[in-house]
Amino acid sequence: MSKVEFDCGKWLQEAEFALPNWSALPSIPLYMDQVMMFTGEALSLFERDEKQSLLTNSMINNYVKSGVVDHPVHKKYSKEHLSKLMMVGLLKQVLSIQDIAVLFSGDEDAEQLYKDFAAAQSGALHETAAGVHPESDAAALRAAALKLAAEATARQAVAQRILMALSDEKKAKK
Repeated sequence: MSKVEFDCGKWLQEAEFALPNWSALPSIPLYMDQVMMFTGEALSLFERDEKQSLLTNSMINNYVKSGVVDHPVHKKYSKEHLSKLMMVGLLKQVLSIQDIAVLFSGDEDAEQLYKDFAAAQSGALHETAAGVHPESDAAALRAAALKLAAEATARQAVAQRILMALSDEKKAKK
């Protein structure tokens, strides 16, 4: 049997993951290059490697054009923009842009939505990491990864059905 070292808890501690608190988001609007630097650092834990950024200039421009994120004011992005961009960067891995737009279509203000998301994300990460035991056996790690992937697809399917129902309700009200 081959031995593989992976300690999920240690990885999480080293990464010191937590989305920045709302109060830690820059209070002055940022230009695109500053947005890229800020979001890149904030979301680095979720990047598979340094070459695969979760957000690029083109992606951000597409999110603005599609209406998922509001247009910047004089090419500057506010706290509200940054919070939505970070949420989109993480959510797009499991939801379509249309589903993310449904999530953002509620009456919650950007600050509350971001705080709720950050708390849910942090809780889910720590809960998941606590359930993964340090293993040195490659087969055990593959089994753990398979279980986590299966749970992720199940949660994704439920989230998609909820968002479809919300979208249908919104269409029916029109």
